[in-house]
Amino acid sequence: MYRPRADNFRRYFFVSRYSLYTELILGCLQIQSGVICSVSIWTLSEAKLQAAQAHQTWKSPSELTEGVTKFRRQEETLKIPPYRLKPTPILMAAPENFNPDLQLPPALREPPQNSSPPTTSTEPRKLDAVLESIYTDYRYDTDNFDQTNLFFEPRIQFQLNNGNKIFIKTGFNFFEQRGVESVTNFPLQVGWQGKIGETTLQTAAGVDVFNRLPTVINLNAKVEVPISRPRVSSSGQLLSAVVLSGNLEQGPYKSNARTLDNQITAWRFGPDLYWQIDRNTSLFSSLRLGSYNDGNAEVQSFSKLERKFGQFSLAANLFNWSFDRNLERTSGYFSPPDFLVYNAEVAWEGDISNFLRCRLAANLGQQRLQGEFDNAHTYQTRCTVKLSPNIETDLGYSFSNVRNQETGGSAYGGNSLTGQLRVKF
Repeated sequence: MYRPRADNFRRYFFVSRYSLYTELILGCLQIQSGVICSVSIWTLSEAKLQAAQAHQTWKSPSELTEGVTKFRRQEETLKIPPYRLKPTPILMAAPENFNPDLQLPPALREPPQNSSPPTTSTEPRKLDAVLESIYTDYRYDTDNFDQTNLFFEPRIQFQLNNGNKIFIKTGFNFFEQRGVESVTNFPLQVGWQGKIGETTLQTAAGVDVFNRLPTVINLNAKVEVPISRPRVSSSGQLLSAVVLSGNLEQGPYKSNARTLDNQITAWRFGPDLYWQIDRNTSLFSSLRLGSYNDGNAEVQSFSKLERKFGQFSLAANLFNWSFDRNLERTSGYFSPPDFLVYNAEVAWEGDISNFLRCRLAANLGQQRLQGEFDNAHTYQTRCTVKLSPNIETDLGYSFSNVRNQETGGSAYGGNSLTGQLRVKF
């Protein structure tokens, strides 16, 4: 069994090594400022056109209270290569991405008390867009084959008068790999989210700027439709719901430095199904079809069945991934013709104090690569610290031996340090 080397943990203290990129970031932001202003103005105009159609009779499951357990909180149930085309921590069919963000609907507005003509209001005019939140995602991945991926991506979100939302996402990403010159990436994306009846729509588009590679356009779209009306208890707990969503994404495949150096991009699309079976049981299933610019194609599927027992939970995970051709040696990304992972997960999550909440989890199972079986295990921990009523932060660590590259007869071990800072206004 692989044991993480001490130098892997010391590499988390990386701030000084990236100070050389400060001037690159400032220059990039100056170039992109005009793009942000232009696209934001266009987005605001388009969002106003949707106001007449955005009937908010009830919120979809993507807007039920944050008190409901999210699949996002169950990130990394099995560790597979990160895929970052979307404006959030981006894994197309990986456990990190299984999160139908459930929130409670707001209270209904009271009807007018009389039909007298409106009078001139002395209240100040409401702003067209109000700053709602700033989320900053952080991720630092290393393995025992000297591969390093760093992601630092703030996301600023505004709410419009009609209830729709717009967001701007940028950041700094860094990729390092043995035998390849390192790659620095500055993503920029502008997006919109709104409702048409009971359907939730989200679109985003932007560019990925690199220090030594051509600029690449990225885009994504998501349509989410509730199949059944969600039922929520008086305490805010989700009792039942069925949600179906369709996803489309295109952009650079941010797997590692070699893949970016080969300028690999991909289209990926497919459905997600979330089913809250009862108060304590849920099922998530996802399917992705992918088409790469090097002529390769993939099929990727994931399913997770979870049952909660108070602060404890048990889950079964099944992941399958297959490509038409194995192009890892030429294109640089893990592209197995036959890769299967199945495991069982045991987890505990609870409050340590009134400002600290933690989760501990372990996955044990098997992985099959090209017909050969091997043990698969993942250990992870994550804690949430509530700094104030409007500010909280997550910090997590995980170790996994589930492969994200071909290693021959050598054991694989990967470490991930993840975090998020959330500021709400």
